[in-house]
Amino acid sequence: MTKVDRRILKTQEALKKAVIELMTEKNFDDITIQDIADRANINRGTLYLHYQDKYDLLDKLIETHLNELGEMDKWACEMDWSEALVPYFEYFEKNFLFFSTMLASKDAKGAPSSFRTRLLASFVEGFRGEIDRESGRNTEISEDIMLQYAGTAYVGVIEWWIRNRMPYPPHVVAKQVGALLERSL
Repeated sequence: MTKVDRRILKTQEALKKAVIELMTEKNFDDITIQDIADRANINRGTLYLHYQDKYDLLDKLIETHLNELGEMDKWACEMDWSEALVPYFEYFEKNFLFFSTMLASKDAKGAPSSFRTRLLASFVEGFRGEIDRESGRNTEISEDIMLQYAGTAYVGVIEWWIRNRMPYPPHVVAKQVGALLERSL
């Protein structure tokens, strides 16, 4: 693995933070490269050393978070539902600004953002191996419908929790959502 210069990481973090902060203030389409550079306190040309454009920057930011959540999937599957979800809700709490901004954003036509669609798809895929067929309670239900139901419910609770400024601590909401997912999957 190659070692990345700390200055590069610091610049990339400043750019990612800047774009998220700006998205809380105005629509992404209205944000300019100069806005991002000014907020990150860097030269405009420096941004182009790291990213092709603002869309590339946002895409890399989204990929980073989805990859980190995906890494958690690998070991969370070994745990009980109520325990497995605690690190996820702690992650959402730690990255509140990102998730609150991305889940609140809409596309140009007012539809939910592609981020929400990608987040839902990642959870649906993660739940795929978790369906309980042995108890007999899910034998009459299509796997596709179960996965969409559970994934949509999970994303919905995350959205609600974040929009309401996290009214319950991560471990409380995680244990309750875990209990609900265990009952349905």
